[in-house]
Amino acid sequence: MGKILPIILALVGLGAGVGAGLAMRPAPEPVDPAQTAESPPAGEATPSEPAPSDPQTATAPDYVKLNNQFVVPVIQDGSVAALVVLALSLELASGGPELVYQREPKLRDAFLQVLFDHANTGGFGGNFTSGRNMQLLRSALLEAAQKVLGTSVTDVLIVDVVRQDT
Repeated sequence: MGKILPIILALVGLGAGVGAGLAMRPAPEPVDPAQTAESPPAGEATPSEPAPSDPQTATAPDYVKLNNQFVVPVIQDGSVAALVVLALSLELASGGPELVYQREPKLRDAFLQVLFDHANTGGFGGNFTSGRNMQLLRSALLEAAQKVLGTSVTDVLIVDVVRQDT
């Protein structure tokens, strides 16, 4: 009996899983009575009508993640009190990542200057992730990015931010 019990439990569990899967499966899509066997399935274009264009794909922005993180020291009383590590991405209205990667050294330099200024004014102290504080930082980073890459940059996204006190 001790050897048969695990097999019985496994079969009961398997049966319960199959039963739950059958009970939870989605209902089949209802058939539209106006649609005949000759008309194409929903979402497909007929030869006489053009395929609908998706306006979001035509104007969808490109996102470019910068390769390396930014490390910013937070100085207090003449010594490093903390390190802030950030990962940034750019939202581009047009163009591709080629321009970003081509000008990445200049872009990183501009971003580091903004991040150091932010740290020196106390931006990474206290509640440094407050909405207002992060918006000020994003605005300053966006301004720096647009000076380097032009107006094709529409936003700077702070993907990760970590503060490590020393």
